[in-house]
Amino acid sequence: MSLVLDPTAQDLLFREAHTANAFTDEPVTDEQVQAIYDLVKFGPTAFNQTPLRITLVRSPEARERLVKHMAEGNQAKTSTAPLVAILSADNEFHQELPTLFPAFPQAKDVFFAERPAREGSAKVNAALQAAYFIIGVRAAGLAAGPMTGVDFEGVRKEFLDDDHTPLMVVNIGRPAEGASHPRSPRLAYDDVVTTV
Repeated sequence: MSLVLDPTAQDLLFREAHTANAFTDEPVTDEQVQAIYDLVKFGPTAFNQTPLRITLVRSPEARERLVKHMAEGNQAKTSTAPLVAILSADNEFHQELPTLFPAFPQAKDVFFAERPAREGSAKVNAALQAAYFIIGVRAAGLAAGPMTGVDFEGVRKEFLDDDHTPLMVVNIGRPAEGASHPRSPRLAYDDVVTTV
């Protein structure tokens, strides 16, 4: 059975998309980021908890503060990307559950009253949303360069607070010529899928 999604869209989102390491100087607008979020906010999370938080790093001063927390190999591309986003998990997401999950507003207290339960759930579900975010960047015709080569504690102290756990930093923009490495191999279906 073939996919319903148009092959051109499949290519844009998956087959032809690459992690970008260099970008043109074309800016990424707030309107583009809003359109990306307005699309990817519909991706599912447990209890519709939507714990992902996005910190856009735009000012030169904030960029300088961020770059010092990046691994050496990530510093140059982060300093020159048109837009950089810090993706984090909000460990206090449960405060929004009565609104976000009206079918069972008590979930806030039944499942997430304790901080360790919130942290574990927030990290998993925000990571899921981060993947949606990357797909959304691609859907906007842009490229993403997600990175975990980061001093996360430094980023948390510099940009967030104790209620947010940084997950990754994502460079965003139009890819420059030669912005990506050649496609690396992928595992075959039979190497990944087991039927029981």
